[in-house]
Amino acid sequence: MKRVFGNRWVLLLCLSFILLHLSLSPMTAQKKREFRGAWIQCVNGQFQGLSTEKMQQTLSYQLDELQRDGVNAIIFQVRPECDALYQSSIEPWSRFLTGQQGRAPQPYWDPLQWMIDQCHARGMELHAWINPYRAKTKSTAALSAQHIAVQHPERCFDYDGLKILNPGIPENRDYICMVAKDIVTRYDVDGIHMDDYFYPYPAAGQQIPDDVQFRQYPNGFSNRGDWRRNNVNLFIRQFYETVHQAKPWVKVGISPFGIYRNKRSADIGSQTNGLQNYDDLYADVLLWVNNGWLDYCVPQLYWEIGHKSADYATLIQWWNQYASARPLYIGEDVERTVKATDPQRPGQHQQPAKRALTEQMPGVKGSVLWYAKAAVDNVGNYGTMLRQYYWRYPALQPQMAFLDNAAPKKPRKLKPVLMEDGNLVLFWTAPRSKKWSDEATRYVVYCFAQGETINTDDPSHIVAITPQTFLRLPYIDGTHRYTYVVTALDRLQNESKPVKKTVKL
Repeated sequence: MKRVFGNRWVLLLCLSFILLHLSLSPMTAQKKREFRGAWIQCVNGQFQGLSTEKMQQTLSYQLDELQRDGVNAIIFQVRPECDALYQSSIEPWSRFLTGQQGRAPQPYWDPLQWMIDQCHARGMELHAWINPYRAKTKSTAALSAQHIAVQHPERCFDYDGLKILNPGIPENRDYICMVAKDIVTRYDVDGIHMDDYFYPYPAAGQQIPDDVQFRQYPNGFSNRGDWRRNNVNLFIRQFYETVHQAKPWVKVGISPFGIYRNKRSADIGSQTNGLQNYDDLYADVLLWVNNGWLDYCVPQLYWEIGHKSADYATLIQWWNQYASARPLYIGEDVERTVKATDPQRPGQHQQPAKRALTEQMPGVKGSVLWYAKAAVDNVGNYGTMLRQYYWRYPALQPQMAFLDNAAPKKPRKLKPVLMEDGNLVLFWTAPRSKKWSDEATRYVVYCFAQGETINTDDPSHIVAITPQTFLRLPYIDGTHRYTYVVTALDRLQNESKPVKKTVKL
């Protein structure tokens, strides 16, 4: 009896483990459309001192690993302090690339253009990440003669070791928008992205020196906080309109600090007790979302579930409730997630619990990893879990019907060709188009085994998302029958009707 009871007990434990695993596994909840981003930053100095070849090798490795993890969008920092990790006639080369501001890379290359090419070849989007107002970081000792703070020191102020383009000066709004227009016009970026630095983070004992501008450009405001928020609002609206006038399909994304307001400051606030976008950074994020002055929002929810001042579970529910008028993605801190213990399951870290919360939020359409290298380094097995479970299958980008909701025409002339080298290649022809919203820029290839129902809503059948009009197939001996389905995607990933072809592999 004792042995039988013991076996039953073991069996119950095993069944409990299996059920727990299934409850945590995203396999039943994988989405066909989901923004899966990763931030690649330069201000941490990861590229300084690297040769052109070594930096390209480093980035190639990161992109390959992120692609295997399921990432479909890279947010690449190209303007950390009014400088450039790209060829610019407006701002100097960044010291975070070459070690000295204003010095071009040797051998010469353009990191932004290179990243665009590399990401697009992998079926990923590339979003150019700029810091709008910061003109100098604390660690920068010397500025180039070409730098805006050298040429126009009167348009900047010093604060806590930083130099900031004064948001109260209208010319600065024009200047930042000119930089953004230059990037968007000359580069085939899929998005342009701003982080959370608007007015500077408060520093004890320091005041923002904008008395002169408050008197000179009051814009009808008598309250300093309202005036500062209006300065940022004017900029955000002008920035959004500038980008879309240049290229209507380029997505404007903003990644604000994770707390809008605390409940003690406003009824609409969250049950938190931390720095506030609205009150401390003068960033009225909900106004931007509700007025359509951005195309996606990525609040930085870098805290853990159960944090005393900023609980992740509280905040993701708040953003889901109040900020879903535009596509909402969640900024996830990889290292903090794997270092924190799940309050409900002390034996594991918080990645499964956070993923489960994300799945429960209907307004959340994706997430962005802070930061890419942490996922690449697979801290806490985070990258492996993405690769094997959460992002196992490819995903298209969320739709943005407010920019374009018309699908392109379907691909033409789908045909398998057995090449002289013995490889079987599936070829097709791009659909005809007359304007940017009709143009096919990528293709989705699905594969179905003989007898399987063709269902293009099931992402487990996606074998490639590619800019090419061909795909090499895994030819075996010509006796296995499969149906391949190909659809076209436009610049905003509206999907065409399918075309199909039965192939023997």
